[in-house]
Amino acid sequence: QVQLVESGGGLAQPGGSLKLSCTTSRSIFSTNAMAWYRQAPGKERELVARITRSGFTDYADSVKGRFSISRDNSKFTINLQMDSLKPEDTAVYYCHSYYGDLWGQGTQVTVSS
Repeated sequence: QVQLVESGGGLAQPGGSLKLSCTTSRSIFSTNAMAWYRQAPGKERELVARITRSGFTDYADSVKGRFSISRDNSKFTINLQMDSLKPEDTAVYYCHSYYGDLWGQGTQVTVSS
């Protein structure tokens, strides 16, 4: 049973934008913080951005000022708006719930001209 459903991603040019979304159940969404991680080929999975139930956010230094994580409480969804994309942002992006240590299936983001 898939509990974190991701959407968005795809191909963007350098300097472009993409938006990722992750929808889950009320119980998962309301219980704990959620986050986006990413994993590039040959590299370890790393935290991109995190948001708490109250809306507190923090970001990896590499994406500060370019990415924005938010919560849509009416849709039990977290979003990751990615602007000013760089080739080094290319990775598989995963939605994560700290409640239950749940992971989404991953969505590919490729930044290339």
